Amino acid sequence: MSKKNYGFETKLISQDCYIDSKTGAVNPPVYYSSTFQQGQFDSFGPFDYTRSGNPTRKVLEETIAELEGGVQGFAFASGMAAISSAFMLLSSGDHVIISEDVYGGTFRMVTKVLTKFQIQHTFVDMTDLDAVAGAFRPNTKVVYVETPSNPLLHITDIRGVVKLAKAHNCLVYIDNTFMTPLHQRPLELGADIVLHSATKFLAGHSDVVAGLAVVKDEKLADQLYFIQNSFGAVLGIPDCWALHRGMKTLSVRMKQSSESAQVIAEFLQNHPLVEEVFYPGLATHAGHEIHLGQATSAGAVLSFRLPNKDIAKAFVENLEIPAFAVSLGAVESILSYPATMSHAAMRQKEREKRGITDGLLRLSVGLENCEDLVADLAQALEIAERAVGAGTVAARTVGRFI
Repeated sequence: MSKKNYGFETKLISQDCYIDSKTGAVNPPVYYSSTFQQGQFDSFGPFDYTRSGNPTRKVLEETIAELEGGVQGFAFASGMAAISSAFMLLSSGDHVIISEDVYGGTFRMVTKVLTKFQIQHTFVDMTDLDAVAGAFRPNTKVVYVETPSNPLLHITDIRGVVKLAKAHNCLVYIDNTFMTPLHQRPLELGADIVLHSATKFLAGHSDVVAGLAVVKDEKLADQLYFIQNSFGAVLGIPDCWALHRGMKTLSVRMKQSSESAQVIAEFLQNHPLVEEVFYPGLATHAGHEIHLGQATSAGAVLSFRLPNKDIAKAFVENLEIPAFAVSLGAVESILSYPATMSHAAMRQKEREKRGITDGLLRLSVGLENCEDLVADLAQALEIAERAVGAGTVAARTVGRFI
């Protein structure tokens, strides 16, 4: 049976390069070496300096390339290092079209760093293909998409955006952090570069900070490798090993977390204190049908809106199970407050324009017992409702249906 015909779960485990040829070890060794002896004066071997390449990192990069269906993978020191390096393919005077509700770190990179290099940008509602079409300029080079987006889980029609971009000879970058290649493979839908904050679901244990990129053709691979080697923000070797190990359990982790997220989203949708739930698995979620056509799961992240900051604060302070922290995609459930965490780089006016209000919370569902999580959410919501007074909540609840 050809390796290319294996199922995704088998590919996670059964890469040929896993087996050490000298010892038969089933896990790749950790090559703690900054430099490599060269056997000949005028001919170097495949490795010379770890910034340029390392056998442990090579295993990880080959694995993510195989999973995403690309020609080459790249491991970076963080998700933002991967994203920044991809943006470094641009030149002064180029223009980028980017999702308006993009992750706060990417927003900061585009608005505060790229502008110093005279790289222009336009934020667009990527759910509106007419708006995307109207944003192209003669100097547009890249369309940058998060789908589902962070934190509102907005869905972009990848095929539709790719069609528009190719008509203008532009590259398409997709941040695939929320879905992972298990559930969505943008390169197969026409994207040029896939990016991951591998800190999240791919590593899965809140113990590694890492970024990954995968490209679809050799020319782009050469260009991005030059940036990676020149920029130097490569992933450390112990973290390469830890990330590779974490990825082996991706499928089983995502399955349980996604199933629990669906249950929790439905519970929250029916709770009178919750004004709105953002989760692609809900039939009421904008873009639900589009998502079903390009992904195989709704994933394990959802967001929901409470009436105001005071209620959100009371709710958070009475939760017992989820960690209240930045980040997502771990074995433990993580509740975040985007206004002061993931999107702190945005001014309040910018946040609110994008729907990131003071009552918005994001939940990354972990591997805890689902019934325990629902019960914990229910008791915290009950306490929050009592804390602010039934009259206030009732007025806001009625207002939702006017």
